[in-house]
Amino acid sequence: MTKKWTPQRLTAAALLIAIGILIPMVSPLKVVLEPASFTLASHVAIFLAMMIDPAVAIVVTIGTFIGFFLNFPLVIALRAASHIIFAIVGSFYLRAHSNTLTSLRKTHVFSFCIAVIHAVCEVAVVFGFYFNGDMAAYTSVRMVILLIGLGSIVHSMVDFEIAYVIYRALRKQKGFADLLAH
Repeated sequence: MTKKWTPQRLTAAALLIAIGILIPMVSPLKVVLEPASFTLASHVAIFLAMMIDPAVAIVVTIGTFIGFFLNFPLVIALRAASHIIFAIVGSFYLRAHSNTLTSLRKTHVFSFCIAVIHAVCEVAVVFGFYFNGDMAAYTSVRMVILLIGLGSIVHSMVDFEIAYVIYRALRKQKGFADLLAH
């Protein structure tokens, strides 16, 4: 059964979208080596949305993509659009396996699996964007796989850990336990 869009869920989604747009715009902790960009905590809003439910994850991912589209080069915005895949997979997994975030081991395995999906999607976007018949466009395949692929895995896992710390703190606060369904 799908949850209704209560004022609490709607507010959480709106705040997460705002955070997801704001962090990449103002964070001093970022590295941009187009087609790569790594901004600390830029995925935290999506991860927290995944921990609420799939509908919130989808809305937040679309909202953050729009923010990237308005503020970053097209390839980086398209990488942000690919986040919809790991957000959907991850949020439905968490919904089906509600005990995932109760065990540190399960949480880290989940984080790694989501990070791999995240990286594969971003590498596919970069390949599609730069290597559509023109291999000299930016860099070598090996460079893309290392920079985007491995970089995205590490970046995703760091951001997930930040989101998980926030999640655990929010679970203890009155009023947030019902929102965070897992």
